[in-house]
Amino acid sequence: MNNPFEETPTPRRKRRLFGGLRSNFLTGLVVIAPIWLTIYLIWTVIGWIDSWVLPFVPSQYRIDRYIGIDLRGVGVIIFFLFTIIVGWLAKGLLGRSLLSWGEGVVNRMPVVRSIYSGVKQIAETVFAQSETNFDKACLVEYPRRGIWAIAFISTKAKGEISGKIPRDEDIMSVFLPTTPNPTSGFLLFVPRSDVIELDMNVEDAAKLVISAGLVYPNPKDPSKPSKKGNGTGKADSKGEAVD
Repeated sequence: MNNPFEETPTPRRKRRLFGGLRSNFLTGLVVIAPIWLTIYLIWTVIGWIDSWVLPFVPSQYRIDRYIGIDLRGVGVIIFFLFTIIVGWLAKGLLGRSLLSWGEGVVNRMPVVRSIYSGVKQIAETVFAQSETNFDKACLVEYPRRGIWAIAFISTKAKGEISGKIPRDEDIMSVFLPTTPNPTSGFLLFVPRSDVIELDMNVEDAAKLVISAGLVYPNPKDPSKPSKKGNGTGKADSKGEAVD
């Protein structure tokens, strides 16, 4: 016999219940997805390095052979130590001599020298701690006037590039990345007056490009750069820093 005083769930209460479950699920997904993707990418990169390095290690020196467990990360450690040793040797007189001799041999090979020189310049730009690294984010009008895009200032244009452009001011070489893959993009040569330097650092600008404009450097106040930004001055409409 049914109890006349028993409350039956209403459709509205059910909708609230499912709405709460859906909201909690999406919130949990926002928390879990970045953590899981970060761990997955790190795990994948470590495995990829291991697959390249471990085949060069003789089996009698493989730790996993004796313990019977596939230890991921051993190849990364070997690669790290090997790279340190190579860098240490390259700084010495003997290392510099061998490196110069090897580059001389490579430069006499028609196709190989082009590939080697290009890869070397990219590696020196990306990994070397020098002034050739991107250190400024900026805005340039691209692909037409009135439309602005984020770019990274590379260097001041030199040589024939600077001399052939009919402008009486400095020409800046800037790299304009694509979304969501900032490793590809376009090399532009832009007059300094058309470059607006940003206070946000390169890392924050890259996040903005990768997220397609969803992640700003300072979520609390996007009009201001993040506290960790490397720019302290403001830029006027011509890209010149002012106090």
